[in-house]
Amino acid sequence: MFTGIIEALGTVVAVAADGTNRQFTVQSPFAGELKIDQSVAHDGVCLTVVATDEAAGTHVVTAIAETLRVTNLGQWAPGRKINLERCLAANGRFDGHIVQGHVDATAECVGIEDQNGSWIFRFRHAPGPGRVTVEKGSICINGTSLTCFESTDDTFAVAIIPYTYENTGFHQLQVGEVVNLEFDIVGKYVAKLLGR
Repeated sequence: MFTGIIEALGTVVAVAADGTNRQFTVQSPFAGELKIDQSVAHDGVCLTVVATDEAAGTHVVTAIAETLRVTNLGQWAPGRKINLERCLAANGRFDGHIVQGHVDATAECVGIEDQNGSWIFRFRHAPGPGRVTVEKGSICINGTSLTCFESTDDTFAVAIIPYTYENTGFHQLQVGEVVNLEFDIVGKYVAKLLGR
């Protein structure tokens, strides 16, 4: 389980095909602390560490074809900055919201507005069962726990403070780019129970 509080920005340094899978080598400040079989959220996608290189400060993860299909990982190339979060320790603080690392959908960034001290980012996604946002509810965008507003069946907005802008991938996000979404788990269960 994750909380959507980004620990570090990593850099994709290599991408390699392995049948229908893709292997990503990622450089990060905590690569030397990772162990094989450990789960790490990469832009909100829970992936298993399959190799580490402490000297190079890198780890390797594998994305299967289904993961590539339902996320934005198929667009990753060397040099891309990605949000990283290790699993929540049992004695850790729960600062964000419940995040599983299971991407529900992708969304397109359709607007960025500089508020002279913060930024408003607007997104559009395909509507569907369980794809529910509510005013002042939680949403996970590329692994980042955020609060939505201007919520409709297929659009919503989030406000980004300077700290989040500078310390996550939001500073490089452009209009037209695709992001990974994980909708609030409570909202998904409520929607399922109500038959939405």
